[in-house]
Amino acid sequence: MADIERESVEYDVVIVGAGPSGLSAAIRLKQLDPDLSVVVLEKGSEVGAHILSGAVLDPAGLDALIPDWKAKGAPVTVPVREDNFYMLGEAGSIRLPNMLMPPLMNNHGNYIVSMGNVCRWLAEQAEGLGVEIFPGMACSELVYADDGSVKGVVAGVFGLNADGTPSDGFEPGMELHGKYVFLGEGVRGSLTKEVISKFGLSEGKEPQKFGLGMKEIWEIDPAKHREGTVTHTMGWPLGNNAGGGSFVYHLDNNQVYVGFVVHLNYENPHLYPYMEFQRFKHHPMIAELLKGGKRVAYGARAISEGGYQSMPNPVAPGVAILGCGVGLVNVPRIKGNHNAMLSGIAAAEAAHSAIKAGRSSDRLDDYATALTDGPIGKDLKRVRNVKPLWSKFGLLGGLSFGGLDMWVANLTGLNLFGTMRHGKTDAAATGKAKDFAPIDYPKPDGVLSFDRLTNVSFSMTNHEESQPAHLRLADASVPISINLPEYAEPAQRYCPAGVYEVVEEAGKDARFVINFQNCVHCKTCDIKDPSQNITWVTPQGGDGPNYPNM
Repeated sequence: MADIERESVEYDVVIVGAGPSGLSAAIRLKQLDPDLSVVVLEKGSEVGAHILSGAVLDPAGLDALIPDWKAKGAPVTVPVREDNFYMLGEAGSIRLPNMLMPPLMNNHGNYIVSMGNVCRWLAEQAEGLGVEIFPGMACSELVYADDGSVKGVVAGVFGLNADGTPSDGFEPGMELHGKYVFLGEGVRGSLTKEVISKFGLSEGKEPQKFGLGMKEIWEIDPAKHREGTVTHTMGWPLGNNAGGGSFVYHLDNNQVYVGFVVHLNYENPHLYPYMEFQRFKHHPMIAELLKGGKRVAYGARAISEGGYQSMPNPVAPGVAILGCGVGLVNVPRIKGNHNAMLSGIAAAEAAHSAIKAGRSSDRLDDYATALTDGPIGKDLKRVRNVKPLWSKFGLLGGLSFGGLDMWVANLTGLNLFGTMRHGKTDAAATGKAKDFAPIDYPKPDGVLSFDRLTNVSFSMTNHEESQPAHLRLADASVPISINLPEYAEPAQRYCPAGVYEVVEEAGKDARFVINFQNCVHCKTCDIKDPSQNITWVTPQGGDGPNYPNM
């Protein structure tokens, strides 16, 4: 479709994604120069629609961006009052003393928030400064200048048939050009992947690592609700099958965020992350909390876990990558929103200086330096070995050595183990099915645990069914000819939305079915497929989950 003619609009800065990084960048740009033209393009139906609610927010980024955020009514009102860490067994638990935890693990001064609502509030602040924000505008292509620099994006393409040809209602979208383009797509964004590959931005870096985070929002018995309580667990049900753990956050209004993270470098292809989450809720401690309650929402997303040594170069000519596209999550703290906001601020300051100096479409190297040498780099350097130590030594060894490494870093500024390597990608870590026993999972009871398709309905996800599938197979034969015999086709299990099925009928060849309408845009398939045969691209604007405004 390269021959399609499109209208174009010029801006100083074009920002893809109305998440915490993109909105922070937009706000900071307008704070520095109100005359700059700034546009934010969001693929969700509204700002916050694709932001999975429920997080403990370190307010460092918010303090730097809008120091008087409390006076301005930010939806950040539930301070953490209690911090709990548990090691779970199947029938019991052991609480880990807080005094054993490195100081950085302390949540004092942090807040339990809905990041969807925080982003909606940030969007209001941005629009008040004159930023143009367009939800429902998926950015499907990058636009390059003749010299190879990134010039802009194509946004707002609608009305393609399933085979990719224009329908009668086809809308070609438009090109939005900028002196600089910021990519705040979140984890594993399609344009971000293209930029990293085209410009070799990950050369010399460790492979990025990921986790799959699944969350449910529950309304529970008021007698059991403890506003401001934060609980993290490790151990059961994952055991030695995979790294990961859970979180339970008590927000206001008797709501609790119940979440489960599975590190995607697990070997056993029979592992079923979604069912591990559902099984977790039957632990006596969790079951008692949820008894009599009601699940009101569900969602899932990938989490970048590679840390400092996996961060790609975030800049190329004309473009900067923000937030989770770089991989700025502090893994042991399970926090990345503060760093996402700080990255947006740093990118904005670098772009403002460049534009003020008459520059455009070049590399914002000052931004790259700010990431590695500023507060984000400081935050990530001291925990850079936690993930590889866990991967190498398992739960108990990783907990012991990782804790020791963090304590030494806290006391001396140095990491006891230097900088450890991750090694394989998460896809390459997947073992052969013949080498692992299948895992028997209990059937969901419909009270505490739920089947995938029922839960997906609580994400309010929706896709126009006549459009091309946004989950692309490089080779349509691979799922049945390679992945099924070699790996028992793990897409059937690693997807938290039931998108992929292997249909086997008597007298017929097995078929691989992609139910893309179910997709919650977590990107796990793009990451974990052992053959790296699946690519996630953005569907048309407004499609996908619509997480609740809570």
